[in-house]
Amino acid sequence: MKTIALLLFFVSLTVVSAQNHHAEGFFETSDHVKIKYKISGKGEACIYIPGGPGQGYPSFELMGGSSLERNMQMIYMDQRGSGESGTSENYHLNKMVQDIEELRQHLKLKKIFLLAHSFGGIIAVSYAKKYPRYTKGLILTNVTLHFLNDESVKEQIEYGNNLLQAENRTVSKDSLSLELSKVSSKLRKKRIGYKFLTEDIETIKQMDKIDSLHPRIVDFGMAVISKPKDFPEYYADYAPITKDIHAPVLIITGKKDKAVGTQHYKTFRFPNQKVVSIDGGHLLYYERNKEFVNAVSRFVNTTK
Repeated sequence: MKTIALLLFFVSLTVVSAQNHHAEGFFETSDHVKIKYKISGKGEACIYIPGGPGQGYPSFELMGGSSLERNMQMIYMDQRGSGESGTSENYHLNKMVQDIEELRQHLKLKKIFLLAHSFGGIIAVSYAKKYPRYTKGLILTNVTLHFLNDESVKEQIEYGNNLLQAENRTVSKDSLSLELSKVSSKLRKKRIGYKFLTEDIETIKQMDKIDSLHPRIVDFGMAVISKPKDFPEYYADYAPITKDIHAPVLIITGKKDKAVGTQHYKTFRFPNQKVVSIDGGHLLYYERNKEFVNAVSRFVNTTK
């Protein structure tokens, strides 16, 4: 999962009504951090939570996420310390969750869907647990609920060694992170490190192009990755709490997703969950856009 981070590595003058089909601006949180957001589309309100940690929203929006706007009111946000939002001295999980809640209040939304990608799943699930009354449903696409979990790291190591045509050997639990770093380094030297995310280098080129056109800060992501002891909550296992989240949940998983692991979603225990497995990697919203959009639309249309 560290590989993901390395690879992906004006407050509004007026209150914007959530009924607007298109709006863009900033709002100021209760601790005075400016959060960038954008509203586009018409339908059920859905806040997008980027992965990374610390990825901005433009790559998702411009690489297929905007297709959801035909049937949903998409609300994109850059998390504090990410994208065009402001920096902060506090990047703890409770603050990331509170930012979503304060955005919901700012936009005067009664209930919301949350659509999370990758690392964003941890934040989305934490919001749903704390604010069930405002959560209409969760859409979890290629998410992890346990950052750097042993089983996913083992799968990454095995996959990396197969790409390198190297022998797989038994690695002790304490050495998994170090071994993944070694394998990832070798993959990068061969210019194939992107294969954890996708089999197609053109996808990475498109993402890099979009990121280059939308300069962004990465303070949040750097804090989580470089100071894990300061942010233990991001490395905890959130799969066990899924049994206590009763909102409808759509889980979209990639059969070839080596970034979070192809089996990780099987640890989720939401009482009201639906799983859609798509033949693709970590970036299904782009590479399998039609299947992705259809799955989300069916879920939203049947969630009352």
